Amino acid sequence: MLHTLEKISASPVNAELDLLIELVKAIRPKKREAPELAITNVRTLTHVLQQHPHHAATLRHYLLHLLSVRRQTSLYTDIGILSNDGFFSELHRRIAYRILPPALDDRYLPDCLEKIFPFNTDYVWMRAVPSEDWSALFDVLAQADSELPDPERIDEQKTLTELLLAIQVLSYRISAIGIEPELIRIYSDVKAFESPFLMQNVELHRYLDGYMRHLNGDATPLEDASHVLVMLEQCQEVVKKIRNSTLRLGTSISVTYRLVRLDQHLDRLRKLLSLVDVGTVDTSASASVSAIAGKRSIGLELGLELIEAHNRKYTVRDLFAANINLLARNITENASRTGEHYIAEDRREYAAMYRSAAGAGFIIGFMSMIKILFSYLRAAPLVEAFLFSMNYSLGFMFIHVLHFTVATKQPAMTASRIAAGLHSRDGRNIDLDSLTELIVKVIRTQFVAVLGNLSIAFPVAYLLAYGYFLASGHHFVTPDKAQHLLHDIDPFSSLALFHAAIAGVCLFLAGLISGYYDNKALYTRMSQRVARARWLNSLLGKARTARLGDYLENGLGGLMGNFYFGILLGTIGTIGFLIGLPIDIRHITFSATNFAIALVGLDHAVSWGVIAVSGFGVLAIGTVNLWVSFSLALFVALRSRQVKFRHGWPLLKSLCRRFLKKPVDFFIPPKTAQLPEQRNGVEPS
Repeated sequence: MLHTLEKISASPVNAELDLLIELVKAIRPKKREAPELAITNVRTLTHVLQQHPHHAATLRHYLLHLLSVRRQTSLYTDIGILSNDGFFSELHRRIAYRILPPALDDRYLPDCLEKIFPFNTDYVWMRAVPSEDWSALFDVLAQADSELPDPERIDEQKTLTELLLAIQVLSYRISAIGIEPELIRIYSDVKAFESPFLMQNVELHRYLDGYMRHLNGDATPLEDASHVLVMLEQCQEVVKKIRNSTLRLGTSISVTYRLVRLDQHLDRLRKLLSLVDVGTVDTSASASVSAIAGKRSIGLELGLELIEAHNRKYTVRDLFAANINLLARNITENASRTGEHYIAEDRREYAAMYRSAAGAGFIIGFMSMIKILFSYLRAAPLVEAFLFSMNYSLGFMFIHVLHFTVATKQPAMTASRIAAGLHSRDGRNIDLDSLTELIVKVIRTQFVAVLGNLSIAFPVAYLLAYGYFLASGHHFVTPDKAQHLLHDIDPFSSLALFHAAIAGVCLFLAGLISGYYDNKALYTRMSQRVARARWLNSLLGKARTARLGDYLENGLGGLMGNFYFGILLGTIGTIGFLIGLPIDIRHITFSATNFAIALVGLDHAVSWGVIAVSGFGVLAIGTVNLWVSFSLALFVALRSRQVKFRHGWPLLKSLCRRFLKKPVDFFIPPKTAQLPEQRNGVEPS
């Protein structure tokens, strides 16, 4: 380390990066998994510079000269900020550069970082060093010479000019993004000429004009950046309002991408202004020291942020993390609103849920028979997959149109509803009693939905199979086929539970698809688009076309979720066959109907042991279906809301206490919906 400092002292006006690369290499810990070693190295460098003030002065001069001879603006305006190309172009660029990195140009400071910090983990050891140690190092460099020589003043002036140019570029970009037609359409209250996105640029020009006059020796007192910062706060408020509006009006990937870029530009502009702003004139020593310390803290944080962003600039995961949260929030928000319909508050709604589930069970009984009929065609695998898919898709869509309920579709919706009850980002200030009550409602509603599906689907399939036998004189399925159906639901001798987990993933994906299309219908104003379709108006008439548009805007998600769920169920088995993997699906209601059909096909010559194993298998398949889909949906809903729920154990204890106190509440609701005061044992006034 001392040897490197001596070489820097020998030629402090050197503009090459080699010596700085060597110095950083001396600080970087040898083992990347032990970043704490960097703390010792930074402290050692600070101590060496304190003992050798001449080395501190020459190192400072060397660093300032390196900055001054390179173009810095793109470092402050591009690193850590999404490009203007759009989400998919940015994704393609990152993937391409991970395979074949871009060429470097030492004239630009961002490209220099590639040589100085070549490892993707460099930011880890730099952040491991406490800010106090970095501040101590900067203090030694800053105090090396109280009087700057003219070359150093010129170098500092160039760096300051680059910062001001970066501020101007960021301001222009904020103005351009803020008046994008898509954003104005979502939040039309902002008038074009009064938009804070434009006004911040006006204020910034006034500020920069005064700043440049001040640098050129004008005696006029320099104003602080408070007016610009106020305008930036107003811009941030508009961004929040746009985000809130997207939950009601829907959003798209491009809108989400623009909002993320806008946030990044506003944050970066505030930090750069804090670095260059001289603030209100105050000649007191304490105020001066405080201002310097504040700027140093902001500069250190910005520097670490830029290095981390540089190290991770080709990371695909960060791109998704920055953009997907808002889109997922909108999707799960729509699923949450749908989930309200899957929660029974009282016995009237409980009975209605049973009837709704029973209607679905009745239709599923026929769907099971149709699927077996299609299998008898012995069609080519892809044709068979198409027939199975259409049977499932059209059947589920028919169930949806009739407002019936498939029990396994509930978890993906109710999980979002539960996540919507977690309002705190850090898991604090959450009403566990209300959350417990909500979960109890979800459990008993799920119970009655499963009961409704099974109690009707099983006898319907049984009666259809038995009726076929009475009408034709032979069974609907052969004994071999019946044995195969029983084997498929055996949780011990087959992959039934694994296949049930795959079905749970499909149920979760169907919930996401449903929320996606609900969001899309809102964002694209599906109702108005359908109403304007001339061919539909001529075919159906204006009144019917308008009703169709309203129905699609409110129900497109449900239709498409059921359609794609059917596609998934119908094709996964065929995909497994084509690629030679044991991939298939097991669904609780279809497993129950297959059990009924197999019983008839074997003339009821089935032992009680087989009946017990098959019955247990149906329930186990249903449990896995529900648990997998619920867990995945809850995880995504929590991540989309950026909720870190740390009260899992207290919530579990609350549920156990509730079960021990009133176990019947988990299965049967009260006659009328209880008010919060009644649940807490207090009579309402």
